[in-house]
Amino acid sequence: MLLLKRSLFLFLYLVASFSFVEAQNIFISNVQHRTTTSLNGKWQYVIDPYETEGMGGMPVYKNYIPKEESDRVEYSFTDGRTLWVPGSWNIQHPELRYFEGTVWYRKTFHQAEISDGKRYFINVGAANYLTTVTFNGEILGKHEGGFTPFSFEITDLIKEKDNFLIIGVNSARKADNVPSKVTDWSNHGGIIRDVSLVEVPTTFINNYFVSLDKSTLAQKTKIINGKLELAGNTLPEKARIVIPELNIEQELALNSNGTTDFSIDVKNLELWSPENPKLYKVTIEAGDDKISDEIGFRTIETKGKEILLNGEPIFLKGICLHDENPLRKDRANSVEDAKLVLDWAQELGCNFIRLAHYPHQENIVRLADKMGILLWEELPLYWGIQWGNPEVLEKAKQQYTELINRDYNRASSIIWSIANETAPIPDRNKFLSDLADYVRTIDDTRLLSAAIKKDQELDGHPDSVYTYNDPIIEKLDIISLNEYLGWYGGFPEECRNKTFKAGYEKPIIVSEFGGGAMQGFHGDKYTRWSEEFQEYLYQESIAMFDKIDGLAGMTPWILVDFQSPLRQLSGVQDGWNRKGLISEKGFKKKAFFVLEEYYRTK
Repeated sequence: MLLLKRSLFLFLYLVASFSFVEAQNIFISNVQHRTTTSLNGKWQYVIDPYETEGMGGMPVYKNYIPKEESDRVEYSFTDGRTLWVPGSWNIQHPELRYFEGTVWYRKTFHQAEISDGKRYFINVGAANYLTTVTFNGEILGKHEGGFTPFSFEITDLIKEKDNFLIIGVNSARKADNVPSKVTDWSNHGGIIRDVSLVEVPTTFINNYFVSLDKSTLAQKTKIINGKLELAGNTLPEKARIVIPELNIEQELALNSNGTTDFSIDVKNLELWSPENPKLYKVTIEAGDDKISDEIGFRTIETKGKEILLNGEPIFLKGICLHDENPLRKDRANSVEDAKLVLDWAQELGCNFIRLAHYPHQENIVRLADKMGILLWEELPLYWGIQWGNPEVLEKAKQQYTELINRDYNRASSIIWSIANETAPIPDRNKFLSDLADYVRTIDDTRLLSAAIKKDQELDGHPDSVYTYNDPIIEKLDIISLNEYLGWYGGFPEECRNKTFKAGYEKPIIVSEFGGGAMQGFHGDKYTRWSEEFQEYLYQESIAMFDKIDGLAGMTPWILVDFQSPLRQLSGVQDGWNRKGLISEKGFKKKAFFVLEEYYRTK
C-alpha cells in the first residue's frame, strides 16, 4: 500500500512538473521602445542543486505557501534570500561564487489595469543558460542559450493582483551546449539582463528589418529594403513606414500572413559611418500598433583584400572585449556599463570592437550606433563543440536567429563570426559550412568571418612563414587569425622573422594577439607578467602584423582584464585573465599607449 501511494505521488508530481500551457515564444524586437514595466530589482530565490524542479516532491514553480501549521512545504521564497536582477548570482553571495546548477527566482507584482484589447508578455533579455519560465503556477516554456532574448505570452494568466513570476535558470556546463564545457571566461549564471512585462495590441508588429540596398550606393536615388512581421489573429491589410527627415511616408500592403517585403526610393540619404554616425527616426504603423526606432544606413562589403564601408576602404582599428563591467565584477547589463568600455575604446583610438565570444547586451550595440563604433558579433562556437551532433547545429542556428533578429537594424554591427580557434576536421567543416549558409539566408547584408588557426600547430612554431588553408575560409568574406607568438610560444623578438600567407584574395583581420601583465608590476622587457613585457610584446607583434599583405584591421586581446576560473596563478591572476590593456580597477597598462600610438598612424 505504501509503495502504491509513493508511485501515485511520483506520477502526480511528474505530471505537475511537466505540464505546459500554450505560450508561444514570440520574438519581440525593440522592447526598449514599447510599453513596458520593468521587473528588475530584488528577486527571492531557491537553490535547486539536484535539478529536481521540486523540493520534497513539490514543484517550486507552484509557489506553495503553508496555510496551516500542519502543512508540509519544503522550500520557501519568503525567508529573505534575494538576488539582484539583472546580475550574475556568482558574484552576489560567497556561497554561490562557483555554483553551477539551477536557481529558481520569484518576483511578485500587481497589474492594476488589464485591457481586453492588449496582450502581455514576459521578456527576458538573457538568462544563462537553460531557462524555465513559469507564471502563476503554469510552465510557459523553456529557452536554451545564455545570451539572447526571448518572450513568453501571459495574456490568459495575468491578474490584477498577486501575480507570481518564477523563473528557473540552470547554468550547468554540458558537452552539447553552445558553448560547451570549457571556456576561458567566467560562467556567470542567472538572469543576467533585463526582465520586462511587455504590453502590446492584440495584433502587433513583432519584428522588422530595414537596410540600404548596396547595389544602389553610387546612385543619387538609393533604395531602402525592408521586411515587416506582424503577430496576431486579426491582421490589417496595410501598414505604413514613416521617416520624417527623408520625407518618406509610404503605405505597405500586407500579405495574408501579416508579413511584407518592401522597397523605398530615397534621395539625399546621409550615410552612417564612424565619422558621422547618422541615425534616422523610423516609425512603422500597422493596425493599432506603432513602433519607432533610430536606424543608420550604410553598406559593408569586401573587394579583393579590402573592406569597404559605404564603398570606401576602411582600416578596422579594433580591440576585443568581454561583456563584463570589471569594476563591479559582474555581467554588463546597462547603458552605463556599455558607455564605460566604449569610452575606453574610443580613447584607445578604436573605430571597431570585437564582441567576444558570445552575444553582448543590446545596450552596447545601440550605443555603438550612436557613438560610431563598428562591431564584430559572434556565437560561443569555441573549444569542445560537438560538431557531429545535429542537435548542436540546430542550437547554433537558433542562437544566431535570435541574435540577428535583435541586431539586424543596427548599423554598427558589420561582421557575424561563426567560430573561434577550432581545428579543421570533417565534422567541424560541415557544421560551420552549414551554419555559414544558414546565416547568409537570413542576413546577406553583413560580412562573415571566423577566427581560424594557422596550418602550423603550435604558437611559436619555428617556420618562418605561417600559412592558412582552413577549408572554411571558402565560406568567409574575411580571414581572421589569432596568433600568440611571444606569449604561448617563442619570444617577442621572433616576430621579426615571421611572415603570413593565405592563398585567398580576401582581407585579413588579426583577431587576437597579446599577453598578460599585472598592472603596476614592473621589470625589464623579459620579465613575464610585467607591464614592460606586455609593452615589448605589443611593439614586436604590431610591427610583424603591419607587414601582412591584405591587413584590413586588428582586434588585440583584450581591452580589459576579465574573470576566468582557468587563470589561478596566485598573486598575479587570482581568477583574472591579465591580457587586458586596462586593469579590472580601470588603470591603463603601458601597452595601451603602444596600441594607441599605432592607431594614430592608420
